[in-house]
Amino acid sequence: MTEETPGFDDQQPDVPSGATPEDAEPKAASEEGAAPAGDAAAAQAAQQTAGLTAQLDQVRTALGERTADLQRLSAEYQNYRRRVERDRITVKEIAIANLLTELLPVLDDIGRARDHGELVGGFKSVAESLETVAAKLGLQQFGKEGEPFDPTIHEALMHSYAPDVTETTCVAILQPGYRFGERTIRPARVAVAEPQPGAQTVKADEAQPAADNADDKENGGPDEG
Repeated sequence: MTEETPGFDDQQPDVPSGATPEDAEPKAASEEGAAPAGDAAAAQAAQQTAGLTAQLDQVRTALGERTADLQRLSAEYQNYRRRVERDRITVKEIAIANLLTELLPVLDDIGRARDHGELVGGFKSVAESLETVAAKLGLQQFGKEGEPFDPTIHEALMHSYAPDVTETTCVAILQPGYRFGERTIRPARVAVAEPQPGAQTVKADEAQPAADNADDKENGGPDEG
């Protein structure tokens, strides 16, 4: 009989039936490398996520810049449209003002004919039609006798003194003025009168006795000697 060595069976590794010990070694090595492979996959996934996040930030930044450019371009276009519209209105007003300026001598002739009673017949109809068209275009006549003299809209051609005025006053309209909108096309040519020199002093002297008499009446009359 052969003697069995004690503990021999315990020292042999478990080998599946039909497999050799060499077949068990790769399996053990693969189990040992499973954990590092999982960590590498997680790191790669994190790296891809970080790359996508960076790309998203870049896209958002580019979108913000393009949006700002679009808003700036839209604002510039709106300013351009307003400027063009303002220039168009200005050019139109200048053209109308130039046209009305050329018509002023004709309107002056019509006014003189009306003052002399010569505005009759067909000439009257044509003249009134012309005045109506000029008014529709925005032409306004100004200048009346008795109004205060304003050097910004009046041109004084004659000067005199009058005792019945308290300030420089237009006493005669030699040629009416015309305005278009807020623009004065032609000032009114007028004759002006100023207060008579010394008139204010005389009036003040005349007013003083009246004031003294009023005070005497309130005090019961002047004192008797």
